[in-house]
Amino acid sequence: MTSIDRRSFVRGLAVTLLAPSAAALAQQSVRIYRVGVLRPTAEGGGEVMTPGILHALRELGYVEGQNLALDVRFADNKPSRLAALAQELVAGKVDVIVAVGEAAVRSAKAATSTVPIVFFGNLDPVKAGLVASLAKPGGNVTGILIVPDGTLAAKKVELLAQAVPGAKRMALLLPDDGGVAGALQVPEVRKTAAGFGIDVFAVDVRDGDYRAAFGRIEKVHAQLLFVASSTFFVRDRRQVIDLANRYKLPAMFEWPDQVEDGGLIALGPSRAAIYARIAAYVDRILKGANPGELPVEQPAKLELVINLKTAKAIGLAIPQPLLLRADRLIE
Repeated sequence: MTSIDRRSFVRGLAVTLLAPSAAALAQQSVRIYRVGVLRPTAEGGGEVMTPGILHALRELGYVEGQNLALDVRFADNKPSRLAALAQELVAGKVDVIVAVGEAAVRSAKAATSTVPIVFFGNLDPVKAGLVASLAKPGGNVTGILIVPDGTLAAKKVELLAQAVPGAKRMALLLPDDGGVAGALQVPEVRKTAAGFGIDVFAVDVRDGDYRAAFGRIEKVHAQLLFVASSTFFVRDRRQVIDLANRYKLPAMFEWPDQVEDGGLIALGPSRAAIYARIAAYVDRILKGANPGELPVEQPAKLELVINLKTAKAIGLAIPQPLLLRADRLIE
């Protein structure tokens, strides 16, 4: 080999050794999308939302640790912490924030006017001043509503009253969230219950003490239990369901899968379907969609689910007309 050939060979070898592989280049070019999640609850057992959203995002091609970084902030049941947590997410340069419940959405909106926010909850976003309208939210906020209108509380009270004809005393279980959940639900529950001649006793769960709350419910001799729509009661569903059944209280829950877990009755959408819609909105925003142009979505279908095993366990015979209205009976 001549000296010229050797020099050419060495240069070629150097280029080959220094050039990154195609796989390395592809890995370097993968963008990591940062999604923040703002939760009013505490981290711990019973958490179903984060895994649900991760599963839905994976179906759309987002894999945590590969092209997705999920930053979940929990307020530990202290709404006053939400503002600081929202600011932390913004400072962390997340691409989008998923805010759970009205208090979290307000805190996120106060923290940023530019980072897109996708809310999830049971609220009136127009009345709350979070969006201009459901069809054209404007600004940086859009989201997914749990129910198509109001809080569904009126319809749920009607169904619960039909399940136990003649009942006159209802306990309304509320979370200790500063009144956010009750602001919309309590008036609807009271107004509808009054039409059936039912007195309503609001009982809040103080400092997560469910036993004490049910002790107060027992003292007012409640014949029915309305479990308010709340992230807290989804997380702590096992405690609520077990205590309701122990006290033999016919109870109305928020989600069909709470009835699958042993609750008596629920009217609501599929939680998996809701998570899929949240993921779809996050996906569209990450691909460049303007949140202000994405209409606030409402569930297309609600399911009335009754657990007949629970009814039998608490000694309740569900009237036939109500059974015929159910979309699903758990036996």
